[in-house]
Amino acid sequence: MSHDPIDHDLERGLRNRREILGEAWVERSISNATDFNAEFQNLITRFAWHEIWSRPGLPAQTRRCIVLAITASMGRWEEFELHVRAGLQSGETGLTPDELKEVLMQIGVYAGVPAANTAFALAQKILRELGPALGYELAPASPLQVDHPGVGRIGATRARPSLHYSLRAPRRADSRGVVVLSHALGCDLDMWDFLANRLSADYTVLSYDHRGHGGSDAPEGLYTMAELAEDAAGMLRELQTGPVTWIGLSMGGMVGQELALRHPDLVSALVIANSTSGYPEAARAAWRERIETVRAHGIEAIADAVMERYFHAGFRQSHAGTVAAFRRRLVSTDRTGYLGCCHAVGTVDTTSRLPGIHAPTLVIAGELDQGAPVAMSETMAQAIPNARLAVIAEASHLAVAEQPEAFAAEVEEFLAGLRRE
Repeated sequence: MSHDPIDHDLERGLRNRREILGEAWVERSISNATDFNAEFQNLITRFAWHEIWSRPGLPAQTRRCIVLAITASMGRWEEFELHVRAGLQSGETGLTPDELKEVLMQIGVYAGVPAANTAFALAQKILRELGPALGYELAPASPLQVDHPGVGRIGATRARPSLHYSLRAPRRADSRGVVVLSHALGCDLDMWDFLANRLSADYTVLSYDHRGHGGSDAPEGLYTMAELAEDAAGMLRELQTGPVTWIGLSMGGMVGQELALRHPDLVSALVIANSTSGYPEAARAAWRERIETVRAHGIEAIADAVMERYFHAGFRQSHAGTVAAFRRRLVSTDRTGYLGCCHAVGTVDTTSRLPGIHAPTLVIAGELDQGAPVAMSETMAQAIPNARLAVIAEASHLAVAEQPEAFAAEVEEFLAGLRRE
């Protein structure tokens, strides 16, 4: 066997080092080596840059974040600056300014505020230097007027009933449009957090509490679906959203149908999930019975039965904490508001008018949904022009909570199709 003169560990390490730190820096480091530190350069290239950075178990971007966190925590600022600078200029293996900011925010919690202060100062210095080449500009902003990006800007409409809402700005430079998320009976806008944060990468995302729920007003009386739709229309006009993609689950899907029929100028696309356009008389009677039970004994009297309809048995067993959180939200809902919305849901009747919906529509059903069986979704998908049906496996009534990834994938595919049209 002939001798191979190539040190493959060294070559792999050099390749990784160039990819992560950039050709110029690595070549400068190698050319500046001396007989005093050349062996050390060889060691770290093989040991750090091959033995660690060649391992496929973590993406290079994740390893970069780890290095930034450790170097800032230990006050190794020269190394920290090196990786910030390289990370901002490394394309797919690097970090965007927003991703870098998230790393530094986490450093503040786990390594302490002083370390994060220094890290932010050094990062801003580098961003001012590299910003023009990156197409990024540091702009003035007030610490008194910032929103948590995972929650959005909280507000309430001026009109009555006042609706509590959250508005997440898109993380990309320009929004692809406005998406509205409309929740189920007995829930609130928090139901949408996973999907809202996922979609806000590209879209402005508005989620809100229906009247009688969460932080919204709860007028006296029994509501109609038309009133809930007019609430939504007033909110959209007050916030000047323009036409929106409406994503509603259960009651939220019913509101979306009514809104698209009454105000087609406000709905450019529609997602109706785990919902219906009308109930048979037996189900309507069950809704009337629920109203009387809650009126006499409170929401607690129906809470366990509602959870059994919202989540299938396997999910209730494996995700008891999630189910308990939804139950707490349900029983803390304003009784007047819950009764009013029960009436709106129990009397929904849009089936005969569905052909009048002309917005592109995705209908999502849960394979195991007892509250809104797949047949109800099939009825809507067949009646609405330009509608498509998707059935999510192993999902009951709150499909977005039971199968968040599958639900998000269906929504994202639908949104991508709208952009291609």
